Amino acid sequence: MSRATRTSDTAPHTQRPPATGRKRRARKPVEVPDDTPLEALIGSTANPPLAGNPLVSMRPADLANWAGCLFKAVGTSPLKAGAHAGGYLKSLRGIVAGHSGITPDPKDKRFADPAWQSNAFLRALLQSYLAGQSELTRFIESTDLAPLEKSRARFIAALLADALAPSNSPLTNPAALRKLVDTGGMSLARGIRQFGQDLLSNRGLPRQVDSAPFKVGENIATAKGEVVFRNDMFELLQFAATTEQVYTRPLVMSPPQINKYYAIDLSPEKSLIQWIQDSGVSLFVISWRNPTREHRDWGLSDYALCLDQAVEVARRITGSPDVNMGGSCSGGITLAAYLGWLAARGEGHKVANTSWAVCVLDMPSALDDTTLGLFNTPAALRAAKASSRRKGVLSGQGMGRMFAWMRPNDLIWSYWVNNYLLGNKPPAFDILAWNNDTTRLPAQLHADYLDLIQQNPYSNPGALEIAGESIDMTQVKVGAYVIGGTTDHITPWQGCYSTARLFGEDTTYVLSNAGHLQSLVNPPGNPKSFYYAAPAATETPEAWLQTAGERQQGSWWPHWRDWIGQRSGDSRAAPKKLGSRKYPPLCPAPGTYVMER
Repeated sequence: MSRATRTSDTAPHTQRPPATGRKRRARKPVEVPDDTPLEALIGSTANPPLAGNPLVSMRPADLANWAGCLFKAVGTSPLKAGAHAGGYLKSLRGIVAGHSGITPDPKDKRFADPAWQSNAFLRALLQSYLAGQSELTRFIESTDLAPLEKSRARFIAALLADALAPSNSPLTNPAALRKLVDTGGMSLARGIRQFGQDLLSNRGLPRQVDSAPFKVGENIATAKGEVVFRNDMFELLQFAATTEQVYTRPLVMSPPQINKYYAIDLSPEKSLIQWIQDSGVSLFVISWRNPTREHRDWGLSDYALCLDQAVEVARRITGSPDVNMGGSCSGGITLAAYLGWLAARGEGHKVANTSWAVCVLDMPSALDDTTLGLFNTPAALRAAKASSRRKGVLSGQGMGRMFAWMRPNDLIWSYWVNNYLLGNKPPAFDILAWNNDTTRLPAQLHADYLDLIQQNPYSNPGALEIAGESIDMTQVKVGAYVIGGTTDHITPWQGCYSTARLFGEDTTYVLSNAGHLQSLVNPPGNPKSFYYAAPAATETPEAWLQTAGERQQGSWWPHWRDWIGQRSGDSRAAPKKLGSRKYPPLCPAPGTYVMER
């Protein structure tokens, strides 16, 4: 496995502690063909992936209005509509005559079954569907609708097209028909039973995972550690060293309040926590409490001050005058608020370096052209705040449903086919099990997050106050390492690059060829993994990618290990016990808060 070691030339150099603890099997180097076109990544800058906003619900009234944009397109451009209808009829004539060359995208798994091409009826049905989808898309693009109206029309058209795909019907899905015959109708019976169960217990959406095989603390979230601090809002986990020597400067990680921390501690081979332990880094991780209605008033200021408590505990236990910190997704948003608060108080010396994964701080500039912009109307934001204020919390299930409707083929219709048409159980997969272990957001934190979208305070000094202090990110002086994912549908990599730019041109930006969670859970050993790494020295993400140099084979984890190692101080003997006299261990990791549902 190639281990790129590009780091800042100005970083102080210290020798890495010898990793004499847990041994990992050596992996044979894997050659990955350099056949992924750079233009494909740069092109996604102009057409960023749809980034769904789980904080704003999809209201029926909004969908009706957006459907109105589609009808408006027809009303304002009747000649264009007629021309594209004629184009569709011409395609149908070619399909009926058997002359059509329309084929699905080879990457579209819905139509991978050979029967879609070998069976004349199914091939004609598929070609008719694809031709209609293509003409509708081209018609929308040709209209004179305003950009936002055009985006809404595209969204509605995509929802309709995905729902009407012939692969979703039990009468025209060849795999479902074969299984129906092979099982003597039992697959259909199982599918109907599972459909009824989901109507009753999952609000009509197909379940994505069989979580039964996964037990937190037993076969996931198993890294060795202790809870060394607990208050009403979080537990602080200190993880045991696996090396004889450790660095003096600890790392304190701020995970998202949305979902639980153990995404970075799934199976041992996927565990970023265990990778950090094996890197000789003294690691502390926050485990947020799953709030209920009684915690409705917990807001961003409260969560930022929690980080200060965690930093103080880590400093006292390790004896280090400062710490490194890491934040991912919404945990990074909280970390930015905390750093701004420290800077305003003249206490920025507490945090030396930071790592940021799939985190967008410069929100409007990064997300205006995505689905986030479609949902963030003033009326929708007011309605979202009112709903969580009334309930006291924003439910994790509600956020999950919003994510699903942003990517319906992947997160709804594929499970519709698997669970109902084929009668299969949903897959047992650790990442999906973690994703299904949802948390809630307090109403105040939800409202604060929505205000961030409107005010963009991390790029506009003075627009945000944390515990009475005005936040100005230009006063935050920390080393920074920022990770984005090429196929991230939640925090587009272009937005993550804007985060890197907030911390200056010396910031290391890393672009991994993965999605949102997979960008973070990216252990060495995957032959398809690669990344780019370079200082965030250019103004735009496409310019950065053009000048980032050759792509690096494998995971970015070894690259980050070198970066953090050079910024973690001197080496010393690993402590034999966790905690301290003032902060004795309270219970083993993963703690108690992670178990709350």
